[in-house]
Amino acid sequence: MDYDTLRLIWWALLGILLIGFAVMDGFDLGTGILLPFVAKKDIERRVVINTVGPVWEGNQVWFILGGGAIFAAWPPLYATAFSGFYLAMFLVLLALILRPVGFKFRSKFVDPKLRSFWDWALFVGGLVPALVFGVAFGNLFVGVPYGFDSDLRLHIDITLLSLLNPFALLAGLVSVAMLTLHGATWVAYKADGVPGKRARAVIPYAALAFAVLFTAAGVWVLQLDGLRITSAAVADGASNPLLKTVARVTGGWWDNYTAHPLFWLAPFLAYAGALLAVVTRSRPVLAWVCSALVPVGTIATAGLSLFPFWLPSSSNPDQSLTVWDASSSKLTLEIMLGCVVIFLPIVIAYTGWAYRILRGPVKAESIMSDSHGNY
Repeated sequence: MDYDTLRLIWWALLGILLIGFAVMDGFDLGTGILLPFVAKKDIERRVVINTVGPVWEGNQVWFILGGGAIFAAWPPLYATAFSGFYLAMFLVLLALILRPVGFKFRSKFVDPKLRSFWDWALFVGGLVPALVFGVAFGNLFVGVPYGFDSDLRLHIDITLLSLLNPFALLAGLVSVAMLTLHGATWVAYKADGVPGKRARAVIPYAALAFAVLFTAAGVWVLQLDGLRITSAAVADGASNPLLKTVARVTGGWWDNYTAHPLFWLAPFLAYAGALLAVVTRSRPVLAWVCSALVPVGTIATAGLSLFPFWLPSSSNPDQSLTVWDASSSKLTLEIMLGCVVIFLPIVIAYTGWAYRILRGPVKAESIMSDSHGNY
């Protein structure tokens, strides 16, 4: 298998891992966002929390897999992104730390005020990662200020405030609406009684918010400067971002959709998933499957639009990291691909088995009958 084909496969695999994270961990982030609003009484909140209680830790495996894949397959991307987005990543980690602490501590207290405090901690632990991940994706379209010297030493001029630009914040809201919708379909499916009914009522509003914000982001992208590679391909395929020239083109992020009309299936999938989640909300399992199409279509839309760029540079466009110049060696990609072929099906099969075992609604009666065995 030639080097460029391996790079293309790993671009697709990283996209699959990001989609896996958004689908599998996204609904429990969305559940945290909805917790204070769809559950008012203590027992109702316990029902909602226990819909994700057995699975949320396993869902975060996709987050670890994605980070590991970037580290091993795309080292320059890992170094640049995790250095430039350091404070944003730190904010995400702080929010994610609130989740296990919130899950464990809430059930240890009897005081309603303390339980309410940890409920809101779970809300923050769902909202902040959803927002920050969207902001990070938004900055890919705007570009971030970084570059390399002749020895490929990285220099970055990124600050947390610079990441919070208007378009990136809009992308963050798209992410929040998307995961809120996904969480609402999950709670409607898993939570018995009043919380499930309230979550079902949220679905149309979350779907509408996503559709409006997603459309607004798409229109805005038309006004942004996209990047276009203007130099010929490097003969040896070296992973060196200094060996190309790049031009800024207004609306350039839509070039791939103009050249490949089939790419329009990605945004269509996002819209269709949101619409079908509303239409099928009386059939909770089907509604959840439909809402899962929303992050699939959204992430695919962004990835196909940016291709072949990974991390565009606003200050040095010629040095932007792309699929063709930011990968590990050919041997590394081959070895890792063999590992993926073996282990990814095992992860998927085990996940499917676990969800099959844990199928069925969470009821207040079952929680009360085993109060210490549940959150």
